[in-house]
Amino acid sequence: MATELRRSTRLATRKASDASEYAESKLPLTKRVRKAPKTDAPKKVATDAPKKVVTEAPKKEAGAAKKVETPKKAAAAEASTGPGGELQVGDVLPEITLKNQDQADVKLSDVVKKNKIVVLFAYPKASTPGCTRQACGFRDNYQELQKHAVVFGISADSVKSQKSFQQKQKLPFDLLSDPKRELIGALGARKTAQTGVIRSHWVFVDGKLGSKRIKISPEMSIADGLSEVLLFAKKSLAGNPGKT
Repeated sequence: MATELRRSTRLATRKASDASEYAESKLPLTKRVRKAPKTDAPKKVATDAPKKVVTEAPKKEAGAAKKVETPKKAAAAEASTGPGGELQVGDVLPEITLKNQDQADVKLSDVVKKNKIVVLFAYPKASTPGCTRQACGFRDNYQELQKHAVVFGISADSVKSQKSFQQKQKLPFDLLSDPKRELIGALGARKTAQTGVIRSHWVFVDGKLGSKRIKISPEMSIADGLSEVLLFAKKSLAGNPGKT
């Protein structure tokens, strides 16, 4: 009896288990979704931007050498003022001998030593209007000038041109021919290194340059020349010769 009861119990338990398994088999199956394993995103590696390389400009050396004047420029500068440079007040004339209108040699450096006052006026070209006015102005004042000074005209014209100019205008003083403009250059009256004469005048006192007027009108050359001669003459009489 007891054995029968235990058998019945086991049978009932098995049926219940089978029923439970059957019921579960009828239930919808749910799919299990596998999550992908998490992977860390690659970290950005900070990289420094390439630095700009600053290059310094080469520094100028202190006391850099000054520009050197080329021989060509130096020659042009010398040619524009004549050998030895342009005469300044207080200087003596260079030893240059020129021909006058009569082909006679005139060494003006000796003339200024032998005469108290010497007037020298330069004109661009003989027998041209401005030069004629200048020369004739000295001619018209020559009577007063010769009391105190010796007068010369000078240009780059030929001896022949100077003679014609002197005769035509009845000039009472010598005209010097300086075709190479040697003395004209030394006096500072070259127009350019190649050609030309600047209208000017100079007054020498006791062998030295007392005054100079470069680039002057014919009329002013005459008026200033006369007044300077009279002033130097007055100073000389007072025992005080020299600059104006």
